[in-house]
Amino acid sequence: MSSRIRAAIEHRSSMGEGAFLPFVTAGFPDAETCRESILTLDREGADVVEVGIPHSDPLADGPVIQMSSAVALEGGMTPDGALNLVGSLSGEVSCPLVVMTYYNLVLSYGLDGFARRAGKAGVGGVIIPDLPPEEAVEWKEAASGSGLDTIFMVAPTTTEPRMKLIDRLTAGFLYYVNVCGTTGKSFDNAAGVRERIAAVRERSSVPVAAGFGVSSPEDATLLATAADGVVVGSLLLRRMAEADEESRLRELAALARRFRRALGAESIERLDYTPTREVRQ
Repeated sequence: MSSRIRAAIEHRSSMGEGAFLPFVTAGFPDAETCRESILTLDREGADVVEVGIPHSDPLADGPVIQMSSAVALEGGMTPDGALNLVGSLSGEVSCPLVVMTYYNLVLSYGLDGFARRAGKAGVGGVIIPDLPPEEAVEWKEAASGSGLDTIFMVAPTTTEPRMKLIDRLTAGFLYYVNVCGTTGKSFDNAAGVRERIAAVRERSSVPVAAGFGVSSPEDATLLATAADGVVVGSLLLRRMAEADEESRLRELAALARRFRRALGAESIERLDYTPTREVRQ
């Protein structure tokens, strides 16, 4: 059965458009503004919103997301607080929500405990960048039991045998990392990036979303010629950090509209993915 996340991306593809997958850090710049930013992105046509649980050592993230995590942690955001924030949006957002976190946090809850907690909060999928697919069997069982997609990443250096393994394990979508390195690092040789994405997409049994290094709507347009969707994080967070308090959400909305248009959308028409299950805090 197709997940809500996969259905959202495939629905956008069926309209000849690329899916828009923005990333925010839970608690940045503060909990209430973060909540409003997710609602804003949803209204402006996000197909899936990724919510990062702030971490003191975010290995996959570059300077901007590291900064946003530090601000969120200093403001008192915790893993429970991040999941509470997501849970508070149930019934208010149309798009599915994905949580991005690191494996030591999941282990601290216990695999079943974290999966149940995320599922009850209305999370649709989980990205754990430092979980090797070869060691993911127990987590996959826990996640599936709570209705969660586990979304794996592939990079330009991923070998063919490992790609096959990841394709068997991933659900919702496959996250293609455009560059070798951390988030926020710009990619060059767009033609080469598109060629690699297209090769991965040919082999993937689920939609492919491309992220890392997307620094403009024009980048998104280029990637959407090969990928099913585009993940945008550092740019959105940097713009929010640079904007004053009164204009943050307006600037975020304007930038989201630019990405939505860059990905081929003439409207924000989409399916209704609002969770219907009861959310327990």
